[in-house]
Amino acid sequence: MEKTAEKTALVTGASRGLGAAIAEALAPSHHIIAVARTTGALEELDDRIRARGGAATLAPMDIAVEPAMQQLVSSIAGRWGGIDLWVHTAIHAAPLGPTAHLDEKDWQKSLDTNVTATRRLIGLVEPLLLARGGTAAFFDDPRAGEKFFGHYGATKAAQIALATSWQAETTKTGPRVLLLAPAPMPTATRARFFPGEDRAPLASPIDEAARLLPELTA
Repeated sequence: MEKTAEKTALVTGASRGLGAAIAEALAPSHHIIAVARTTGALEELDDRIRARGGAATLAPMDIAVEPAMQQLVSSIAGRWGGIDLWVHTAIHAAPLGPTAHLDEKDWQKSLDTNVTATRRLIGLVEPLLLARGGTAAFFDDPRAGEKFFGHYGATKAAQIALATSWQAETTKTGPRVLLLAPAPMPTATRARFFPGEDRAPLASPIDEAARLLPELTA
């Protein structure tokens, strides 16, 4: 199969929030490979991308399932040869609770999605990025040490630690790794953490995507 030279962006966690907004913002210049577990939300994203004249490949998958991610990466390599950008916004946000009483299933899912899957994806996606001189982007949300944030705070911090190590290791060799800090947004994840919060002062995901886009595509 002949590989195409069009710019490609892999967005993991593309169904809603910042991931969906970045996918839409990139659509005019990149073919979007959108990964998320929710098929309906991906289809809605596809409609919005098409309305902007873009195109997307939908991958309704769980990033924590290793064979699915291996198959995805193989398919991307076969069709495009590599990717220009990987935007990683996928996260599991377990309910808040006291550290001494964290739910075991939620703890394991947080580890599987936020840490193990990220570590695995870095290894799988790196060759795709190197093939195009590409960029990977991660998004910090520092909650480690905050009360009741045991699940999320610990595993999100571990995810960012992995990304930071990868960034330091690839400064000279590539790929370029970005660690970005979005402004607070009225996402579903934040609503779980701060129910009843006044969401009016929060930045919209669309505005944050527009603000971050120049750095992502530099």
